[in-house]
Amino acid sequence: MSKYIQLFKDALKGDEERDYTSLSINKGIFLLSVPMVIEMFFEASFALADAFFVARYVGTLGVAAVGLTESVLTIIYSMAWGLSSAAAAVIARRVGEKDNQKAGLALANVTLISVSFGLIIAGFGYYFSTDILRLMGGSEELVQEGHWYTRIQFLSSPIIILLFTLSGSLRGAGSASLAMKSVIIANVLNIALDYLFIPVMGLGIKGAAIATMIGRTVGVLYQLYILTNASSKLQLLLRDFIPKKAIIGNIIKIAAGSTGQFLIQSASWVFMVRILSIYGSEVIAGYTIALRIIIFTILPSWGLANSGATLVGQNLGAGKPERAVKSAWTIAYINMAFMTFIAIFFFLFAEPFIIFFDSTPQVVETGVSCLKILASGYIVFALGMVITQAINGAGDTVPPTIFNLVCFWFIQIPLAYYLAETVGWRETGVFVSIVVADFILAISAVVYFRTNRWQKKKV
Repeated sequence: MSKYIQLFKDALKGDEERDYTSLSINKGIFLLSVPMVIEMFFEASFALADAFFVARYVGTLGVAAVGLTESVLTIIYSMAWGLSSAAAAVIARRVGEKDNQKAGLALANVTLISVSFGLIIAGFGYYFSTDILRLMGGSEELVQEGHWYTRIQFLSSPIIILLFTLSGSLRGAGSASLAMKSVIIANVLNIALDYLFIPVMGLGIKGAAIATMIGRTVGVLYQLYILTNASSKLQLLLRDFIPKKAIIGNIIKIAAGSTGQFLIQSASWVFMVRILSIYGSEVIAGYTIALRIIIFTILPSWGLANSGATLVGQNLGAGKPERAVKSAWTIAYINMAFMTFIAIFFFLFAEPFIIFFDSTPQVVETGVSCLKILASGYIVFALGMVITQAINGAGDTVPPTIFNLVCFWFIQIPLAYYLAETVGWRETGVFVSIVVADFILAISAVVYFRTNRWQKKKV
């Protein structure tokens, strides 16, 4: 037992000199996945904390406004996650090749791209905040309640993207514990400020947005402090802040696939919310609360999947494709076991979870239905998540993008509307369509992964 406790401590502490291409695969998975899972737990807590305080101290209308805003903000998260995946893939490959100087050059260019895209999105979202809420089907009352939340969240776009991309860069370099610490700092501060701004100062939904923006900003400042430290293996140096066409082109090419995947998923979630808005604010609120709880369980699984992406990238860089394959499958089995446990937990305790946030009957009914139906597909979803991210970790982002496009736009959206409106299943039809699309995506990813074509991708 003392051996495992020490291993856990080593995972949290981190070691920038550790070589994941020569460690035993199981040990490498453990050392990388522990901080990544914890990081994702805290990343999930951002939305969960906002939903909790808004539900308790603002009300159902406020939760619905958060839900509509977050469904659109997932487009920003998609871009951030795509750039993060690209940064992790490129930097992991350079680290696997033992070329830290080129890894730092890639990091500087990732930072430039992140800030540039973030500023563009911030301006657009700030100007069109009320139009976005109306477009999503929000009532005038909801628009008046939530437009400042939307506006502030969009203004923080550069910070959101940087928090993701710098964390991805650290993970790609094998410094998962440092990425974890930055998100913990950001989230603890966010929760404290949520309490200060909402129930104490009475700022309402606006206070939730301000708290999140401040928390994430401090998290990014911590990352920059680490990356500019002379002792860091992955360094952000001033001399590298010169745009390199080849590097930017390579990062954007990889990120385009990763971003495309998440944009496709995000756009489909926007359509899901738009369909649900037909049935009223209480249905949206129930779905929003359930989704926050689901994200809280899924993001740790993404932590496992991210460890697979890092191991795949570094092992391919070191010329060890067989270790890359074994790493991905080992993590997939672990993730499937974890998500099966979560699914059982949701089937047993879905109602108390929803009531904890909001006891309104319609909200509870919708939230419980969403949790149970989506949990029924968790085991296959867990498999697809890891295998897809392993392919992305190799820098081969085009095939997963195609799989996402087919599954979410050509299958999920039409099926959701058909089941909800034509068949008359209402919100239940929307939830069932999500499970069907995830199942087909997982099977497609596994079939492609077995071809080994992703091993030939040059990054």
